[in-house]
Amino acid sequence: MKNELHSSTRYLPFGDSALVVEFSSSISRKANQKVVTLASVLRQAGLDGLEELVPTYRSLLVRYDPLKIDVDLLVSMIKHLQKGLNSLKPSSRSRSFTVPVVYGGKYGPDLSYVGEVHGLTEDEVIKKHTETEYRVYMIGFVAGFPYLGEVPDEIATPRLETPRLKVPAGSVGIAEKQTGIYPREAPGGWRIIGRTAIKLFDPRLEPPALLSPGDTVRFRSVSEEEYISSAGG
Repeated sequence: MKNELHSSTRYLPFGDSALVVEFSSSISRKANQKVVTLASVLRQAGLDGLEELVPTYRSLLVRYDPLKIDVDLLVSMIKHLQKGLNSLKPSSRSRSFTVPVVYGGKYGPDLSYVGEVHGLTEDEVIKKHTETEYRVYMIGFVAGFPYLGEVPDEIATPRLETPRLKVPAGSVGIAEKQTGIYPREAPGGWRIIGRTAIKLFDPRLEPPALLSPGDTVRFRSVSEEEYISSAGG
């Protein structure tokens, strides 16, 4: 039987020193699990010339040194490593996190809007946001920013038409079917519904990002007092 993972994979050159290994034309947990698993296998393989692996929703960016490894040889090696991926279980390195969030008010200025769009109260929006377990699909945008999915259809909301120039660190937002957390102050157009005191990125640590692709996250609603206490305010 032809290997399903192998047959559905595309290998796309990305400049002269990178390769995109694409598993699907659409976003899904299944495709993302393949991305995370291949990244783990490649790290363990220790291929000479491999410089960086960047997991995304449905593909893996492989940066390499063309002076040390030819792209055709790299593709051949990756295909060889892929042969047993379908039988592998999800990475044991995947972890589960609970993120405390203070919702609404000055911490979540878009919470009421999300509710109005969907005919829900603020409490109902919070309930739907906290009832779901989210997968960390990828890290990007700013260092440590987790793209989490999928948000329930009942609260999936488009981005702001005009992004804010400053979104506070720890802000929790919604953009269509995604939810995410701003590790630091940055511009952004996500609908901000709350804020957490958890630190998602510290360059002094290894790895510097708290969350990794393949991890799972649940949100827990907390009071303003608990948030202030956790933030050290």
